[in-house]
Amino acid sequence: MCLKQCKSSGESKKVTFEKQWFYLDNVIGHSYGTTFEVTSGGSLQPKKKKEEPTSETKEAGTDNRNIIDDGKSQKLTQDDIKALKDKGIKGEEIVQQLIENSTTFRDKTEFAQDKYIKKKKKKYEAMITVVKPSTRILSVMYYAREPGKINHMRYDTLAQMLTLGNIRAGNKMIVMETCAGLVLGAMMERMGGFGSIIQLYPGGGPVRAATACFGFPKSFLSGLYEFPLNQVDSLLNGTFSAEMLSSEPKDSASVEESNGTLEEKQTSEQENEDSMPEAPESNHPEEQETMEIVSQDPDSKEPKERGNRKDYIQEKQRRQEEQKKRHLEAAALLSERNADGLIVASRFHPTPLLLSLLDFVAPSRPFVVYCQYKEPLLECYTKLRERGGVINLRLSETWLRNYQVLPDRSHPKLLMSGGGGYLLSGFTVAMDNLKADPSLKSSTSTLESHKTEEPAAKKRKCPESDSTFQKLL
Repeated sequence: MCLKQCKSSGESKKVTFEKQWFYLDNVIGHSYGTTFEVTSGGSLQPKKKKEEPTSETKEAGTDNRNIIDDGKSQKLTQDDIKALKDKGIKGEEIVQQLIENSTTFRDKTEFAQDKYIKKKKKKYEAMITVVKPSTRILSVMYYAREPGKINHMRYDTLAQMLTLGNIRAGNKMIVMETCAGLVLGAMMERMGGFGSIIQLYPGGGPVRAATACFGFPKSFLSGLYEFPLNQVDSLLNGTFSAEMLSSEPKDSASVEESNGTLEEKQTSEQENEDSMPEAPESNHPEEQETMEIVSQDPDSKEPKERGNRKDYIQEKQRRQEEQKKRHLEAAALLSERNADGLIVASRFHPTPLLLSLLDFVAPSRPFVVYCQYKEPLLECYTKLRERGGVINLRLSETWLRNYQVLPDRSHPKLLMSGGGGYLLSGFTVAMDNLKADPSLKSSTSTLESHKTEEPAAKKRKCPESDSTFQKLL
């Protein structure tokens, strides 16, 4: 699979990563997994594989006990290394000169030498490998760099959620998450574009920054629906209507900006709208935006710019109508109350969320709740036991430890994760209707009376056997 250019832009976009900056123009057309070398000017050039000579024997020491790390073993200074970079010398040659000017390199063991070379290559060789985005890559990246955005959910915990939730193609799933769209993207990747997902979101709109990083085709988005969390109670009570959606504030521009899909042109126009003087209050937000535009000096704007602004407002209104239509479709799917599973991973307290959303799940279906702390899940566990309608409740925490697997030096790593969150999982069952049927209740009471009388009859036999035993004596 090759990389394709989705949008044509006039200027190349500058990307900064790991203290390196470069342009992605030369990446288009190459397959995933290709390694590039950052050359002068930020240009990327494919790196050709070179066969390393294996016949040469390295001169290495037996142990490192006599090596003293006093900072004086390297003859090259930082100024010398900077001068080499300014001359345009490649990273491989800089690493080779560092090895030659090190007084302790030959005294290190072979393992220590490989570790030294690997460390210097990472620092001085500007190599970039383009990989295809996946759930594992994105979850590892978010957990290492920005764990707060995904509620400190570790990648193995996310894998447990997908397994316990029985995420598969053709399912009808409900998800409520505040993990920047990472859980949603993982579910979409596993379902492969088959089935439907209903995302419940708080605030003005769903945040899908991580979902956009997967690069899903448009066919995957056809089965993705969204519904505001503040309308769930009205949907359960049967008082939901389309007018409730039209009365909600529309802030789709800010949501798209957080998802990384808003173009720079629209962003600048939105900033201009924010800097305009406020117009008198109106019942229609579209009319208010039009009044704000007209209130400006018409001579300060060219006709072309005003036309672009008008097209932008019409496009925004069209998106709002399409969003309202998708909300109604999501409400219809939720009203069927036959979802195949429920996934909750949010920063809110899980108990009220789970107790409300379980009504939309069909019987004999799994549900999984994630929380960074176990105390909210313990309360949720207790409430579910009191409510009933669930079985096989399980509160778990995954223990993870990484291992280094290398020839003659495989061992568990010294540093490990302290915790990746907790999971509460279970299955829904049909609620018992004994209270509604008096005949079932009476039969149940009769059975209970028989059960209570049976141990009493056994107790009456004990004194008779004791008296018989005394007569025999």
